[in-house]
Amino acid sequence: MTRLSGFAALLLGLIPAVTTAQNRWFSEPLSSRIANYSIDVSLDEANHMIHGSETLVWRNTSDDIIRELRFHLYLNAFRNTESTFFRERRRPAELRENNGWGWIDVSSMTTGRGEDLTDSIQFVQPDDANPHDRTVIRVPLRFPLAPGQSITLHIDFRAKLPRIVARTGYYQNFYMVGQWFPKIGVYEPSRGTANGRWGWNCHQFHATTEFYSDFGVYDVRITVPQPFRVGATGTPGPERLNQDGTKTVAFHAEDVHDFAWTAFPRYADLSEKWKHVTIRVLMQPQRAGQAQRYFQSAKAALEYFDSHVGHYPYPILTIVDPAFGALSAGGMEYPTLITAGSLWGVGPALRYAELVTIHEFGHQYWYGMSASNEFEEPWLDEGVNQYYEVRIMDALYGSSQSILDVAGIRIGDGELTRASYVGMPNPRIAALTLPGWNFPSGSYGRLVYDKTAVVLATLEGMVGQACMDSAMRTFFRRWKFKHPTGKDLVDVFNEIIPSVHGSTFGESLDWFFRQTLYGTAVCDFELSFISSHQITAPEGVFDTLSEQAHSSPTVNGPLYESTVTVSNLGDCRLPVSVLVRFSNGEEVRESWDGMASTTRFIYRMPSRVTLAIIDPENRIPLDINRINNSKTLDPPRAPAWNSSMQILFWVQTLLQFFAIAG
Repeated sequence: MTRLSGFAALLLGLIPAVTTAQNRWFSEPLSSRIANYSIDVSLDEANHMIHGSETLVWRNTSDDIIRELRFHLYLNAFRNTESTFFRERRRPAELRENNGWGWIDVSSMTTGRGEDLTDSIQFVQPDDANPHDRTVIRVPLRFPLAPGQSITLHIDFRAKLPRIVARTGYYQNFYMVGQWFPKIGVYEPSRGTANGRWGWNCHQFHATTEFYSDFGVYDVRITVPQPFRVGATGTPGPERLNQDGTKTVAFHAEDVHDFAWTAFPRYADLSEKWKHVTIRVLMQPQRAGQAQRYFQSAKAALEYFDSHVGHYPYPILTIVDPAFGALSAGGMEYPTLITAGSLWGVGPALRYAELVTIHEFGHQYWYGMSASNEFEEPWLDEGVNQYYEVRIMDALYGSSQSILDVAGIRIGDGELTRASYVGMPNPRIAALTLPGWNFPSGSYGRLVYDKTAVVLATLEGMVGQACMDSAMRTFFRRWKFKHPTGKDLVDVFNEIIPSVHGSTFGESLDWFFRQTLYGTAVCDFELSFISSHQITAPEGVFDTLSEQAHSSPTVNGPLYESTVTVSNLGDCRLPVSVLVRFSNGEEVRESWDGMASTTRFIYRMPSRVTLAIIDPENRIPLDINRINNSKTLDPPRAPAWNSSMQILFWVQTLLQFFAIAG
């Protein structure tokens, strides 16, 4: 999901079943395919209702005897003001004022052997014990499921779609249908426990969290009025026209863990190819001229991930351009289908359509194929993905102008991401590793998305992009089509980085992640003091570096003693470099481990120090205040001063935007 920054928010204010044999995506089925769904659903446009019939085949891959199943009924988050979603969101008026409530009911559930489980369905609230929340059900089994056994369930359900909220629902005759069917939870070992006991991971729908499911195969048949055009997860099959004025479109998807669809009668249905991938854009007709922005940014993202992370294995990518009035349907990811967002009259000077496309495509990797738990470790998909969004946007369009470039006003994605984090009133408010629903109010996006991206950019600045790419390629290759945890990513870093850099950063990077990921330490380096004055020294000897004495030929002419004092004002200990420039144009590059609160560099040389800069290449974006990173004895037209003043201007401007918009 794309986090709308305060800046972006302000600017925005301006058919038979397709068989597996016919549409095999991979040569061999993955062992991770646990759930097979076959669903028939029809849209009642007049009442904004859907009626569905679902057959689920689910396999017990654990060593346990399973005595109950658990399912998500996400649409019940929008049932009333008492759901956990709305208690956390605190904005029920958006649905109440438009009579736009949504819900889902299971009308029957039977097993393949004919047992009726309907009356045994119970609502449970595993996260907050809110008795009014109905987004999770438990279904006791009369016949327990042994290890390796599968169960077949036939489920009939009906749902009222909400008026567009949280990336799902309707607006007039535009439909974006996400989290719409009874979806089984994940049965897995409990995280963080020594005994490794298994249990159901099936969280309620929270205001800040997204979704977590097992991989499987989906065959879905969608019936809509004939004028509608339909897009969905997976590859479309042939349309079947029905005598009642409807049509049925089939979609097939393998090795995915969710399914979403959209329907709208006025879509401009466009497509282009990138290598083996068909890129399908369902575009609002009045904005069809902007479709190329989607195609170009999708191809750029495909190319970048293919080169730097790994192969995109699916044959299709569908991009949905939401209708006017349904912009809150934009900026969302589902397997092989993403929703983006364009605005009429807004040209490429504001690259919002590009940013959203690149961000949501990235989720095909971070959440899609490496299916981490978005409830419990949101940083592992949203934050990692934000890091790649910044990399791609800044590489494509320039780091100083990748988001906005108009009338001399330029803003880069990396700059904006960093500004969001460093502009927090309290950047120590929480560690990144909290479950998504436990973040203090107002901190979720700026920590989960922005701080995580800044942490990873800092790690890249330390170890180099080539090393970072090697680690991320290893992580993706090792964990695709599985459920990795944050520890799994840290383990890969601790394996790859020492193999490239030896003991430069220690035996592991645990010291780095304890501060930045699991802790709340703040990094703030300061160039505290700089001085230079003429001295008289013994002939032939003078210091060139602090704490080191060097012999030198006799100095003819004046000799200067210069002092540069560097401080660590924060509690985050990171190595940093310091550039020292002298009046004769020479430069010295110092390295400091950042462990002490302060250090001094003293020089006795025939030229005086004129300028000192901490982290001159900006490799440590975690440094919360770059304004104090340089001092000069020359007038303030020095490049470092100009750069600092420009950054200060944008930070102050962006903070004003955040205050206005959010």
